[in-house]
Amino acid sequence: MALLEVDNLSIWFHTRNGVVKAIDSVSFSVAEGETLAIVGESGSGKSVCCYSLLGLIPSPPGNIESGTAIFDGRDLLTLSERELRKVRGSKIATIFQDPMTSLNPYLTIGEQLIEPLLYHRAMSRKDARGRAIQLLDEVGIPGAKQRFDSYAHEFSGGMRQRVMIAMALIAEPRLLIADEPTTALDVTIQAQTLQLIADLQKQRNLAVIFISHDLAVVAGIADRVAVMKDGQFVEYGPTEAVFDRAQHPYTQSLLAAIPGGAKPGSPATSSSSPDSPLIEISHLKTWFNGTEETTSNATVKAVDDVSLSITKNEILGIVGESGSGKSTLGRSILQLVKTTSGSIKFDGEELCGLTPHQLIPYRRRIQMIFQDPYASLNPRMTVFDALAEPLRYHGLATRKTVLPQVLNLMDDVGLAASAMRKYPHEFSGGQRQRIAIGRAIATKPEFIVADEPVSALDVTIQAQILELILRLVEKHNLTMLFISHDLSVVRYICDRVAVMHGGELIESGATETLWHHPQTPYAQSLLAAVPRLSSRSS
Repeated sequence: MALLEVDNLSIWFHTRNGVVKAIDSVSFSVAEGETLAIVGESGSGKSVCCYSLLGLIPSPPGNIESGTAIFDGRDLLTLSERELRKVRGSKIATIFQDPMTSLNPYLTIGEQLIEPLLYHRAMSRKDARGRAIQLLDEVGIPGAKQRFDSYAHEFSGGMRQRVMIAMALIAEPRLLIADEPTTALDVTIQAQTLQLIADLQKQRNLAVIFISHDLAVVAGIADRVAVMKDGQFVEYGPTEAVFDRAQHPYTQSLLAAIPGGAKPGSPATSSSSPDSPLIEISHLKTWFNGTEETTSNATVKAVDDVSLSITKNEILGIVGESGSGKSTLGRSILQLVKTTSGSIKFDGEELCGLTPHQLIPYRRRIQMIFQDPYASLNPRMTVFDALAEPLRYHGLATRKTVLPQVLNLMDDVGLAASAMRKYPHEFSGGQRQRIAIGRAIATKPEFIVADEPVSALDVTIQAQILELILRLVEKHNLTMLFISHDLSVVRYICDRVAVMHGGELIESGATETLWHHPQTPYAQSLLAAVPRLSSRSS
């Protein structure tokens, strides 16, 4: 029998601009011990569908227009707020997407962990503490007894997600709602987190609703899959049937958008270009003293004796887990962080040791695409202002020529001219990333550092941005350092790959060579952790 049975659920948002049908006549069920995955792009209604079961949608403007959600014999949609409080955490728990914003920065991890036990189980603080430490150990937090009194900012992203899992399971719920729990995690941490959820599910006969836009992840964990678009299920059935014999065009488009092979048009084992190096890095060290960049007194060797070169018109991928030094290497090349020692030559000219004023001519020739376009775009500047600023600053446009140049940039990155006077908050994530790319190419640079430019995007938007990058690299003869923890993306877009671990460069080579024949155990572990669709070849 189903633990949860949802029938004909409709949720509409009544806004100034009209009615938005966020959920439109959705029905599904979840049995004990089963994993149901709900997949789809941002805005499809995945999270709203599940949050409504616990009364977590804002009302107004949100309103449940129709439907029932029978859980353990009771209709969740008819429960009062007081009754729902007894369900939340105790019987139905949620792992939210971003643990850093979900955890209270003012309370220790331990205090937040024991709260459900004090509230739902009426435990003593001593017993609750013991149970919390036991669960922290169970989810793989080293030194659980000591870390009980730590704060959220003292944990890595993967460890914070483990804390969120512990917090969700501490009151032993019967249903777990996991909302994009691995989106921002490295591939190895993602694999560990998914295995942890699977192990705990098996031990406790837990029902799981897994919300995600990553179909490769879903393929490995779900018993059934519901594909959501515009508030409706367009496909629903056993995982194998949905992925191997997709019927709906939308499902087929999602599957087709997953990077699944080598870079288009590249030889299977292409080597580096015979052109002369544009970037030459020799014995580079970027170390941070504890008083500057860290909360401890220890020196952090973020980049430690790295040497590499990037030839003209090449895309070099840098892969590794969080903290491996990828982003620091990229920022060091651009001289956005102070290097400790070593050499960075751009087109034969040394960058290390130059003053900010001396670096100005190089700023036009070297640009960066940041991971989060919303954080890197000025919220008070329109698209026109954001794209015109670098042109004006470097003297590349006059008052008469700036408008046509901005329009050309918008056309290059696939943005409508009518959007020129809009602000960043008026765009989707994919559109904002297009603006950030347009700003990066505005000065016609020779070299771009792209730092995780597609990590937070839906699979179809990700595919569009990757195609855009490849097209712009070819059109403008760009050279690029592409930083990512998604090895499937790196395989699709890069000519060569370098693997970083603990600040060191431990392996490099042609993309397909490294993909099929990794030499170091660390590179082998990264590739082994890459989620793959069972029906797709590796």
